[in-house]
Amino acid sequence: MFTFSLTFIRHGETQYNREKLLQGQGVDTLLSETGVQQAEAAGQYLKDITFTKVFVSNLQRAVQTAEIILRNNTHCSGMEMVLEPLLRERGFGVAEGRHKEDLKNMANAAGQSCRDYTPPGGETLDQVKLRFKKFLKALFKQMLDEHCSSGSAASSGASTSREVAQGTAAAASDAPPHGSADDGLQGVPVHALVVSHGAYIRVAIRHLVEDLSCSLPAGAKMSQVFSPCPNTGISRFVLTLTQSESGPVLSAARCVFTNRKNHLENLPDAE
Repeated sequence: MFTFSLTFIRHGETQYNREKLLQGQGVDTLLSETGVQQAEAAGQYLKDITFTKVFVSNLQRAVQTAEIILRNNTHCSGMEMVLEPLLRERGFGVAEGRHKEDLKNMANAAGQSCRDYTPPGGETLDQVKLRFKKFLKALFKQMLDEHCSSGSAASSGASTSREVAQGTAAAASDAPPHGSADDGLQGVPVHALVVSHGAYIRVAIRHLVEDLSCSLPAGAKMSQVFSPCPNTGISRFVLTLTQSESGPVLSAARCVFTNRKNHLENLPDAE
């Protein structure tokens, strides 16, 4: 068995975010001045976390955010990012570049909710989830290949997994209301960071909780867990893998927190 943490961060604000325009995959913009400040704040918040791997959507707003976060990190400032197309934002087809209200109007005209509606040329939520599942499958294999290649590593991972299962869930529920940057990381040996996008992260969290039976923090409200992720909002999960003949199997999963944004408290309001 092997346990690792998976921390998601949405990119910082862009001008399109500020103006409530859809970007998707076809509009590839850089961060606004506020977005840069948000990324700096996230980097400072996470500066003492030693990330083992950093996976980033290959769209500019995510890459720029990840670069700023890593530059602020005490342990990972020179780390090479893995640019991953599977982490790109949901494609919104003909709605890209248009106002969010246009998407709502298109959904209303089709008799569907905005969340479930797929604009012509866009991706369905199931297609986005399939991309995330492909990413997870590759991530699980990489984690076991790199960290459980020897008997001693596998044994160490099993020991850590038992400690996580027995103790850290309770510790997370006792964390202060605002929490700290290392919540959920005690006794966890390896940390993966994913920098992606709002709609994508929302689909990813739903898959982890609804499909993979990820446990939630004590007292967590589903409305908060599944709420839209703010720019540079942070979510964290702790996952335990077991090797089988058919490949890695997720044997335990828990959510530490979702959509945390206390690092933004002293910054201007943004989308």
